[in-house]
Amino acid sequence: MPRPKALFLVGPTASGKTGLAISLQARFPLELISVDSALIYRDMDIGTAKPTADELRQAPHHLIDILSPLDSYSAARFASDARALMDDIVARGRIPLLVGGTMLYYRALSAGLSDLPQADAAIRAEIDHQAALHGWPAIHAELAAVDPVTAARLAPNDSQRLQRALEVWRISGTPMSAFHQQSQGEALPYDVLKLALWPQERAWLHERIERRFQMMLEAGFLDEVRALRSKYPGLHADLPSIRCVGYRQAWSLLDGQCDQRTFVEQGVAATRQLAKRQLTWMRSMPDLLRLDCQQPLLEPASAAVARFLAE
Repeated sequence: MPRPKALFLVGPTASGKTGLAISLQARFPLELISVDSALIYRDMDIGTAKPTADELRQAPHHLIDILSPLDSYSAARFASDARALMDDIVARGRIPLLVGGTMLYYRALSAGLSDLPQADAAIRAEIDHQAALHGWPAIHAELAAVDPVTAARLAPNDSQRLQRALEVWRISGTPMSAFHQQSQGEALPYDVLKLALWPQERAWLHERIERRFQMMLEAGFLDEVRALRSKYPGLHADLPSIRCVGYRQAWSLLDGQCDQRTFVEQGVAATRQLAKRQLTWMRSMPDLLRLDCQQPLLEPASAAVARFLAE
């Protein structure tokens, strides 16, 4: 029997994924599944560029607003949740469209996850001590010497992921990238069309990122973070929700650790670094159909989807 069909819509932050997904859903029998590690959290709307209430009424998304900001989520849990949703969508005669920019989630869903070593508290404490003495960029440089593939995907101040990648190396003597190449689990039993929104000019994307960050501020982003601090007393800077780009920098501002200008500069810079990491991931993804996101997207994307569904 023919395998069911599904669509992936990937791209860096601020490239236009949400708008295109909603437009495609209006033309084809699609049902949307969010692939975004920030959109899962309730009450985090402005800083995550979450689809608006009107957009969600027009095109509901699965896996949005499913957790409190106090909770954690994992790539393995996403893969399980998304696979169940995809099977249910197909059973109802529709086609799943997975849209978002959390590239590890796509990997987990498509190929499974590697059997990484368990965390080691002593090694983590040792890495934290080194970082306190020399800074996280020094940890990044150490990682680059033993696992350049993973280091290329990580920002020099991405403390959580740097710690984990170096911990894996110190425990096992094997780079995390090598574990990822030996992913375990059943391959996704779907025929997938992978649409990738790809900017031809980095400056174009950088300008969109800066403009969107300013729009978030005008829409009340800092008030949103203040409301989070009030509503969730146990919230702190080390939780995954607050490590999301933008929220980490806003938290520092509200804690008095930086001024407004520094907050904006760091928030924009962190978002640009996120986009760079997303593009690095995308270069390693097979069978992407690249679409120039600096040009009108709906017609070329619709033509590609129509051809795929007719096959």
